[in-house]
Amino acid sequence: MCELLGMECNVPTDIVFSFSGLALRGGRRGPHADGWGLALYDGPAVRTFLEPAAASDSKLAAYVRENPIKTLLAIAHVRKRTRGKICLANTHPFVRELWGRSFTFAHNGTVKGVPARARGRFSPIGDTDSERAFCAILGRLEESLPGYPKDAAGKRRMWEVIARAARDIGRGGTFNFLLGDGTHLYARCATRLHHIVRKAPFKAATLADEDLMVDFAEVTTPRDRVVIVSTVPLTRDEVWAQGEPGSMWVFDGGRLRATLRA
Repeated sequence: MCELLGMECNVPTDIVFSFSGLALRGGRRGPHADGWGLALYDGPAVRTFLEPAAASDSKLAAYVRENPIKTLLAIAHVRKRTRGKICLANTHPFVRELWGRSFTFAHNGTVKGVPARARGRFSPIGDTDSERAFCAILGRLEESLPGYPKDAAGKRRMWEVIARAARDIGRGGTFNFLLGDGTHLYARCATRLHHIVRKAPFKAATLADEDLMVDFAEVTTPRDRVVIVSTVPLTRDEVWAQGEPGSMWVFDGGRLRATLRA
C-alpha cells in the first residue's frame, strides 16, 4: 500500500515539515520505496516533482525540502507498488487538465473493474488502477457539469458528483484518495485517513518518526489556518481526526467545508 499527504490552507504555506515526515516513510521508516511525488499549486496550475525511487534517499526530495515553495494546496504520495511497474508514468500524483485548470490525484489501495479507458477524453498514460480511477472521476465530472462551478450551489453539486464517483469505484476495492482542483482538497477515506486543522493558538509539533520539531507559533500569524491530511498521523504530540470509512472530506480556505458519504 501507499501513503498520502495533503495540505490546504488560507495563506501560502510550505509543506516542508510534513513532507519531511512522509519522505522518511518512503524507504527508511516505511516500506514505500517504489516512487514519490509532490504537487504544489499556483492558482489553477500545478508544479510537480516525480521520481520512481525511494524518497528517503532522493536528492530531488532533499532539494524540495531545502528549498521551500509556498502554496495554498499540495498533494504528495509515497508508493509501494501493488499494480503497474515501477516507472515515472505510474508515479503519483497524476495531473490532468479539465475546464482550464489542473486536477491532481493520488491513491492508496487497489481497485478492480475500472475501465482502461473512461468515458470522455481522459485516458491513462501508465498502467495503474489508480490512474484509471482518476480518469474515470474526471470523465464523470465532464459529463455531469458544464464547467467549473462559480457559485455555492454549483460547487456543492461538483462535490456530490465526485463523492458518487468515488462510491462507485470504491466498490471494487480499497479507494483512499486525495484529489485537488486548485481550490478544494478532496480526501476520501476507505480504510484509513486522518486530518488536522492547525490554527491559533499554534503550538509546537514533533514528527512521529524523527526528532524534528517545529514551533508553529513562531512561523504563523493568528489568522492562519492549515489543514494537513495524512494516511497515518505524521506527528506524535497533536490530536488528529480519523476519517470514517466510506466518507469524503472537502477542504477549502483551511476549513472543513463538508463531509459527504462516498
